[in-house]
Amino acid sequence: MRIDKYLWCTRYFKTRSIATDACKKGHVKINKKNVKPSKEVFVGEKIQVRKNQINYEFLVLDSPKNRVGAKLVDLYRKDITPKEAFENQELLKFAKDYYRKKGEGRPTKKDRRDIEDYLENHEDE
Repeated sequence: MRIDKYLWCTRYFKTRSIATDACKKGHVKINKKNVKPSKEVFVGEKIQVRKNQINYEFLVLDSPKNRVGAKLVDLYRKDITPKEAFENQELLKFAKDYYRKKGEGRPTKKDRRDIEDYLENHEDE
């Protein structure tokens, strides 16, 4: 089975064309080598997929005939993604902490005045 079809069948990507694009961009590797979308997948191979800033790793257990339900995905692959990959994702959320909450938009008039006062007071230094 082709790698793009396998990733679509095992629900790593919503559509097969998205899986194909990921392969073309180099986000999919088999045994640490970049692959084309037409590369055949065999039982026992180790696949790495970079998706949402997480490097997923899994072993191929079997090839499904067509797209499988979410509950049946574990029959066709064994997830070996390290826990550190998910912990790094949590740390990225904290790194994006701004003084204003997301969605509050442009600085207010008070914010602008505070910035101008700060710049005037620190121009001499």
